[in-house]
Order: sequence, then C-alpha cells, then structure tokens
Amino acid sequence: MNGNPYLEAFAWLGDPTHWSGPSGIPMRTLEHLGYTVLGVAVAALIAIPLGLFVGHTGIGKGIAVTAAGAARALPTLGLVTLFALMVGIGLTAPMLAFVILAIPSLLAGASSAVESADPATVDAARAQGMTEWQILTRVEVPLGMPLIVGGFRGATVQVVATAMLAAYVGNGGLGRYIFLGLGSQDYPQMIAGSVLVIALALVLDLALLLTQRLTLPRGTRPA
Repeated sequence: MNGNPYLEAFAWLGDPTHWSGPSGIPMRTLEHLGYTVLGVAVAALIAIPLGLFVGHTGIGKGIAVTAAGAARALPTLGLVTLFALMVGIGLTAPMLAFVILAIPSLLAGASSAVESADPATVDAARAQGMTEWQILTRVEVPLGMPLIVGGFRGATVQVVATAMLAAYVGNGGLGRYIFLGLGSQDYPQMIAGSVLVIALALVLDLALLLTQRLTLPRGTRPA
C-alpha cells in the first residue's frame, strides 16, 4: 500500500462493513473480553484464597513470592505454543497461559491487602474475641480491598493485552485482525486491531481504577 498506513487504519475502523457480522468489531471485542474475563476469573479462584492465606498467616510467603516472580518471567507466546502442542488447537492452550499470566498480580494484591491492615486494629479485633476467619473477612479484607482490586486491575490489563494470542492458535478475539493482517501484509488492518486492543485495555483499566477508588475505606477517599 502506498498511502499512510495509520490513516488507512482509521479508515478501516470507519468502514461500516467491519462493524457487523460474526467477524465484525463488536463480536471480536466481545470474544476478546470473554477470554479476558474467563482467564482472570479462573486465576482469581486460585490466587485470591492462596494470597489471603499467605497474607494472614505468613506461611509460605517466600515460596509464593518466588513462584509469582517466576510466573511473571514466563513468555506468554511460548506458553501458548507449548500448551497448543500438548492439548491441541483450541481455547484451552491460550486460556492456560492467561491464567498463569494473571496469577502473580492477583496473588500479590491479595497477600498485600491482608498485610496492609493496621496491626493495632487486628489486635483489637482479636482481643474482642473474633475468630481468625472473622478477622480476615470482617477486618483485613475490607481494609485491604483497594489492593485486591488493584491486583485484578493489573491482571486484567496484562491478560487483555495478550489475549490477542488466542488467534495464534485458531481462536477469535481482536487478535484475528492482527494475525490476518500479518498473513496478508494488510498493515492498516494490523494497526486497527492493535488500536482496538489498546482501547479495550484502557477502558477496563479506567473502570477498575474507579472501582479501586470506590473501595477505599471511608475517611481515606480523596475529595
């Protein structure tokens, strides 16, 4: 193409034919969002209880920190390729990679949330006869909720930015535009797909940022 690929990318985005049908932008965005939500949700089922346990008891903190750091260093594309060779083409391979990618942020957020609780407040609750479970659920978690939401925020942004790799093994999402454009050397389509992924990441990040501020304990919220 001889024109400016960035201008052509915005022209591609403005083409009404790209906003309808099973391959249209709304459907691909919903697919991309679905992959992100599912990956983060599965990771949360693993990481949040573990993070709360580690933060409350201190047991296994070193192991959890080391494992989370190692998971952050894993290359997502390599994981997707490896899992695809193991389980075949489909959604399972990228979803396993997304879960592994999301766990470190969620684990760090949950454990930090519990550890951030004021020790004097925790001791006062314990002196009043509250059980360890009650202290965790009624004192530590409510006080540390912004950090837990922050963990979800970090995990969501990471997963939504890499969910395009689902298209690498034959699935949908906004990554389809990028890989189809790469295969046909349609650079405006590739740029348009990248812009859509960035836009979705920014929207989700802003929504979770607002949620994080709303979960701040009363008296600590900014005016």
